[in-house]
Amino acid sequence: MKKILSGMAAVILTVTAFTSCAGSAPANTVHSIDDLNGKKIGVQLGTTGDTLAEDVENATVEKYNKYSDAVQALKQGKIDAVIIDSDTASVFISNNNDVELLSEGFADEEYAIAINLENTALQTEINSALSELKSDGTLQSIKDNYESENAGSSSYSSPEGTDHSKGPLVMATNAEFPPYEYRNGDQIVGFDVDMMTAVCDKLGYELQIEDMAFDSIISAVQSGKADVGVAGMSVTPDREKNVLFSDTYTTTHLVVMVRKDS
Repeated sequence: MKKILSGMAAVILTVTAFTSCAGSAPANTVHSIDDLNGKKIGVQLGTTGDTLAEDVENATVEKYNKYSDAVQALKQGKIDAVIIDSDTASVFISNNNDVELLSEGFADEEYAIAINLENTALQTEINSALSELKSDGTLQSIKDNYESENAGSSSYSSPEGTDHSKGPLVMATNAEFPPYEYRNGDQIVGFDVDMMTAVCDKLGYELQIEDMAFDSIISAVQSGKADVGVAGMSVTPDREKNVLFSDTYTTTHLVVMVRKDS
């Protein structure tokens, strides 16, 4: 996944290397998933990793608003490991030579779009658009633009003359999750942004993005502040009590990041 940065200088600007803590942080003691027992684990607040970390025996779970803060704490020796999405982890590792991933995966995740429980019509619309984007290759092209050997070479743009007459569709997100959503200057960009732009193009909406804390996204969808929540969000039974979900638009993995052995 390190190839992700070959055409994405914006990500490098967003997720810069942290100050090295070589020589000051304790040696890594997590060499397998089993080693997480009894350790301090960093997670992003409200994520699936946050939930799953609570099940690790005798572990202390430290919750951060941003993955970047968790990675910094790991480098400083304040925590022993970070549970993180594999694509996002690749961005941090490419910019920090003192962290690495365990060879074992932690869990698989399927990402979907959160929608208000009462808005089954929008769920049907979005599922139809996703089906078309999968069939015509657009979704795969967007994914390849962020993950393949040719990353950065085929960014999505709306076809000329696209109809947006249905008006705005508000997407709640957390722009701290590259390559899915992150800031490039004043703009929020990423895989999820391109995917939702393509969905809106299919359906006649104009995408508007609201950036907020990850654990506020579902509340924003419930209250109607946002029409959808899109932020690398996996489907879980607890979340399904509060929002509808679209069909899955991509599958990824949770992994464990640790300090690199000397």
